[in-house]
Amino acid sequence: MEKITEKLLLEKGSPTTNKLEEIKTLNLSRLGLNTKDLPLRLLSRLQSLQRLDLSGNRLQEFIRNVELTALRYLDLSDNQMEDVTTLESLSGLEELKMDDNLYITVSDNYKLMVLLPNLRIYNGKDVSTTANHLRYVYSENLQTRITALWEKSFSLPDPITAQEMSALEAKFVSTARQQVKYGPNSVSDFTKWRVGIMAKEYLRSLTEEKDEVESEESADVKENHEVSTPTKRKRSILVMDADVNITPRKKLCADFPSPLVEGSPCKSSPRLKLRPVEETHSVRMSPRKRDQPPATPTRGQKRAETPARGSKRRQTKEDRAQEVATPGRSKRAVLVMETKVNLIPRRVGTPGRGSKTLQSKEDEAQVKQKEAGRKKAVRAAEMQRDADMTQQPVHLNPLHVLQCHSKQDSSEDFSTQLWACAFQPLPDCTGSGGGSRLVATCGGDSLCVIDCEAGMVMKKYKVPGEEFFSLAWSTVLMSRTGGASSSAQHCSILAAGGKRGLVKLIHPRNNVAYGEFRASRKALSVLRFNQQQANFLYTGSYDNKIVMWDIGGVDSQYNYKVVQLLVLEVSATPLHICPPPSSPKTHLLTGCEDGLYCFNTQLGTNNTTKRSKEMEITFPIYKKEDKDNDYHTVDGLSFLTDDIVASKNYMHASIYLWSWSRTKAQRPDKKSREVCAVLLAELQWTNTEIPYLALNTCPGRAYIVCGDDKGRLWTYHVNNLQKERFQTGKPIAPTEVLEWPTPVRKGLGEVEGPSINSVAMDPELQYLVALSDKNMVMVWKTAAASS
Repeated sequence: MEKITEKLLLEKGSPTTNKLEEIKTLNLSRLGLNTKDLPLRLLSRLQSLQRLDLSGNRLQEFIRNVELTALRYLDLSDNQMEDVTTLESLSGLEELKMDDNLYITVSDNYKLMVLLPNLRIYNGKDVSTTANHLRYVYSENLQTRITALWEKSFSLPDPITAQEMSALEAKFVSTARQQVKYGPNSVSDFTKWRVGIMAKEYLRSLTEEKDEVESEESADVKENHEVSTPTKRKRSILVMDADVNITPRKKLCADFPSPLVEGSPCKSSPRLKLRPVEETHSVRMSPRKRDQPPATPTRGQKRAETPARGSKRRQTKEDRAQEVATPGRSKRAVLVMETKVNLIPRRVGTPGRGSKTLQSKEDEAQVKQKEAGRKKAVRAAEMQRDADMTQQPVHLNPLHVLQCHSKQDSSEDFSTQLWACAFQPLPDCTGSGGGSRLVATCGGDSLCVIDCEAGMVMKKYKVPGEEFFSLAWSTVLMSRTGGASSSAQHCSILAAGGKRGLVKLIHPRNNVAYGEFRASRKALSVLRFNQQQANFLYTGSYDNKIVMWDIGGVDSQYNYKVVQLLVLEVSATPLHICPPPSSPKTHLLTGCEDGLYCFNTQLGTNNTTKRSKEMEITFPIYKKEDKDNDYHTVDGLSFLTDDIVASKNYMHASIYLWSWSRTKAQRPDKKSREVCAVLLAELQWTNTEIPYLALNTCPGRAYIVCGDDKGRLWTYHVNNLQKERFQTGKPIAPTEVLEWPTPVRKGLGEVEGPSINSVAMDPELQYLVALSDKNMVMVWKTAAASS
């Protein structure tokens, strides 16, 4: 046996170098090594090591806790391996060889597929399908049985002490390992091992929830109006039920990610009813002249509303929502202007045999000229049609209300808070298309994909112990054969994250949750894909960082690879992330707890991978700050056009519209890096002290929508923005304020208007979806689309 020294590693490694940190391939095979012969200190320096060969030695286990982040290939064949759990730290490992290890069992093989989340090739074979089955389907069934055992036979002690919890954990884990049965007997050792880990994790998640609820209660007793910062998910005024966990927290030493489980359908679904709202004419706004500003809506006013339709729908097995049945709708006459264009080209006759060449060329030139003129007319007509659409304001009617994120599918759950929603992009585009009626929503421990027209939940994913705060759609390439890009097809994927700091990757069409990766050790506050580079994902977290990842594509076996590209350091929690449409590869806007910042995100050899702000964008309202009023929290941010940005602060009863290009063109202050936003207009919004009521925009229809703390939706049709309007100093009133439709539950009365945490619109504004802090998803539909 040869002693492992730095000199030996340099001799056995490649490329030739005098630094351990630069070695990429290392061959230590057939040296008669035992585990104790592998020096942790030296091997930990191999940070660029991608391939390691330890075959033909006498290793009984791998080095514990060694961090080889770049390692992708490991050969441990022809050893004496017994304990495969020592490989857990090699999370990036993609290929592993364990042939000719006599003590390795089938259960050990299964453990490796769970311990190594990126493992694709095992002993020369592709194990992606088996590994994904173990990570998700198998784990889902185990989790269901563990939860059922706990609810049947166990409960948390009151009060909780360390001694009692230790005894409870030992008893619960032991009972679970004995009673939870699943799979063939040949892998019973693997099942017991997996159940033990999952049972501990489940118990920890329960104690975390109780600890947080108690800490929140004590904080409320201490000072009722205290605003806790920097957490995104707490309220400054309203106090929710004690069983609602709304504070992000650190995950306690989780050994494995919780499995994604698609919920089973509800057996029965109690229905809410929408109470009709009396029609008035004080809020509904028609297109207006510049010298005739509309009246300002007040809190006591109600909008002109047509009751939503109430045809009861049959619930399919996939419909997990406690859906709303609505009274019959009286249709309105809507004038729709259309430009009809003949898209059928003329047939061009073939010249006869006696035609001259010159005449043929002239005919061909005429045909081309006519065809070019026809195409130009078609383009002009399409542009005019789009312009006409933006000129006409829409009228929205309530269509459905769903309780699809309920705890344990209970219709009595009005406490789960919903946080983010987004419409699915078309599968043949790069993320900016429209026409979809599928919207994804998240809140509590679940994600839902909802058909807005039918009002049904098409897919539902649950992660026990998780609390989702954000989600984002994108369209990536799926390789059919793993070969050339010509064999790939577009597929829509969904990324979601929350308190655990993990990003879940889901392919809803095939109902596959195909992967996850850790984006932060703290909770994730926001996710956003780059609209031009669809595989670039931004994650914002409570450790005051924004990270840009390349999640790549995916093959038919759902193999994928995630690479960290950039880290942006902010001074507070990021709440919104917006790549400018005109320069999504070079700049990034982020609204944070303490302001609005711009970052340079251009990738290149001359730029560092860890960056600070390029500039801070300030607003006039900052000058009115005092000890009781802080206007820096930017909790609403979205682009209306390539240049116009809408942003808001919850303490300020207005929404700012400002120019991105003119603001960016300014020279920042050398010390503070501040520039003042070039304002275009100010939109009147509600007076509230409730934070995190996010606005959203529909550029295709020139609309801005933002909810308030009373269940209302403030809509603004800004198709013809007059820059000089801002000079008057008077905010522009909303086009329409959609009142809360007051759903009624039988025997329980009306449900009061909740805070609207998030809104989303499809690009054509056929549907609008609003999420509340009382476990309700409200779907609105345009009157033109429903008539």
